[in-house]
Amino acid sequence: MKKFLNSPETLLAESLAGLAGAHADILKLGPDGRYVCRRQPVAGKVALISGGGAGHEPLHAGFVGLGMLDAACPGQVFTSPTPDQMLAAIAAVDGGAGVLFIVKNYAGDVMNFEMAAEMASEMTGEMTAAGSGPEILTVLTNDDVAVEESTWSSGRRGVAGTLVVEKLLGAAAEQGMGLADLKALGDRTNSLTRTMGVALSSCTVPAAGTPTFNLGEAEIEMGVGIHGEPGRRRQAFTSADAITDELLQAICDDLAAAGLEPGDILLFINGFGGTPLMELHLLYNSARHRLEQRGFRVQRSLVGSYVTSLEMAGASITVSLLDGQALRLWDSPVHTAALRWGC
Repeated sequence: MKKFLNSPETLLAESLAGLAGAHADILKLGPDGRYVCRRQPVAGKVALISGGGAGHEPLHAGFVGLGMLDAACPGQVFTSPTPDQMLAAIAAVDGGAGVLFIVKNYAGDVMNFEMAAEMASEMTGEMTAAGSGPEILTVLTNDDVAVEESTWSSGRRGVAGTLVVEKLLGAAAEQGMGLADLKALGDRTNSLTRTMGVALSSCTVPAAGTPTFNLGEAEIEMGVGIHGEPGRRRQAFTSADAITDELLQAICDDLAAAGLEPGDILLFINGFGGTPLMELHLLYNSARHRLEQRGFRVQRSLVGSYVTSLEMAGASITVSLLDGQALRLWDSPVHTAALRWGC
């Protein structure tokens, strides 16, 4: 294992300190590195909080800032954050209009965010000036079409489509949308978003020191999860166009099964950490051509490594159906460590 680290035990803390230092104009690090939050809380706005295990950077801490998240709670690599982290984040960013959790569908994340919400609802003046805990609602993301059950989840996994949910909800919250309407928008966005990924190589968790799984030189894992969970099957390596065809077939079949017809979409090609941008743009070209042949209209695009799996070579394709409101929210200003436009 060759990685830039001093020790596996200090990797996350040192990385978060670096993130906060590099973006000190918009971010600050909470005590003991329990959360990353916006430099200044916004009074009267619903606070958006997400989080999950490290190793998927820039998700989630890289999406804290204007037009996206108010705080992110990072766990150790591929390990869920603990409820006390979410409680500390709530105390730091609650603006008095409620809190919305955005949670990927993994057992540990779901359990710990649920516990945090229950604990916050029972807390009194220690949490807020109003003397009671804030109202908290949750949006659960489960955009992965690869498998219905997985190593770490019951039901579909939340993967790269989580970025789309966080961007649209972040913009809507910035514009003053209330808590209940934000949850409804998040649930709707998730229901209109589908993702599937493929791995060309494994990844190595620093504390383990060995690859999470093994792939032969001529093998790929179709439908892999972002923690290296098994996908639909292991199969022979083939051309980029053939891989794109298989990913899009799964996505389009799933949209059709839900009664969703081709329309205006966001096309998001996401790298898993070890795939060059040259190859990601090649995948975008292949996917866009094939989607347009199916009647989809690509209105917005995103290409890059945003929801990663350490150094895994591979990528995912996300298709999210967009209406006029979603287009406007996607285009709204955002200023985070990883995404910035319009400001």
